[in-house]
Order: sequence, then C-alpha cells, then structure tokens
Amino acid sequence: MMNKMKIYIINGPNLNLLGLREPEIYGHRTYEDLISYLLKEAEALGAELMCFQSNHEGKLIDIIQEAGENAEGIVINPAAYTHTSIAIYDALKAVNLPAVEVHLTDPSKREPFRKVSYVKDACVLSVLGRGFQGYKDAVKYLVENYGCQS
Repeated sequence: MMNKMKIYIINGPNLNLLGLREPEIYGHRTYEDLISYLLKEAEALGAELMCFQSNHEGKLIDIIQEAGENAEGIVINPAAYTHTSIAIYDALKAVNLPAVEVHLTDPSKREPFRKVSYVKDACVLSVLGRGFQGYKDAVKYLVENYGCQS
C-alpha cells in the first residue's frame, strides 16, 4: 500500500476573493470551491493536502517554513507576490522541498509587470492558466515524481 504524500497548498493575497474579484478573469467559483475540489481529488491522487491562504507575505513565509517540517511537497500560488517577493523565493529555497508554482490564469498573457516570476526558479514546475485543474496537475506531478514508493 502506498503512503500518501503530504502536500501543502499555499495561496497568496486575494485568492480568498475568488468568485468576487474580476470574475471575467477568474470565473465565478469561490476559494471554498477550489479547496473542496482539491480535497475531493486528493484521495485518488495519493495525496494528503493541507490548505492555506493568507494576504500577508510574512504569514506565507511562516507556512512555507512549517511545510519544511511537516510536508513532502508544496503547491504555491503566491498571487501578486509572485512578481515582488524575494522573501518567498528565499523561503522556498530554504525548505528544500519540491514546489510547484500554480496560477489560475497565465500571467504572461496579462499586464507586463506580471511576466516576471521571482518564485519560478525555486520551483520544479510552473502550471499556468489551467484554472482549478492546474492545482490538480501540480499535486499529481508531485506525487508521481516525489511521492513515497512503498
């Protein structure tokens, strides 16, 4: 029997406003819908998920550091901090866990300032513009490439 891989799902600022914030870009499904979707998919994917969201950079760093002690992988959507936070990049590098960067939309197809990702180089993969499916793809990738093989 295969052990489940423990993965932290970490979401940054304004993702708690899914369904309200710019629905023409992000759709009408809520953050709660995202978490419910992921928790339902986790069993079939062979993962145990711990889900977090914060609008505060320091809190996100604390959660990344906690993941370093309690998880085998990270799926992170740093949201706007993607384009500004060297501190989140440093935290991801420090914990030395495989991390996948996820974005609901494709930042390269949006405003010019969104084209730069500080966290990309601290991640093993980036999944862009696949909506909720992108998170599932990220979890599946971590389990298949870094999960327990017992």
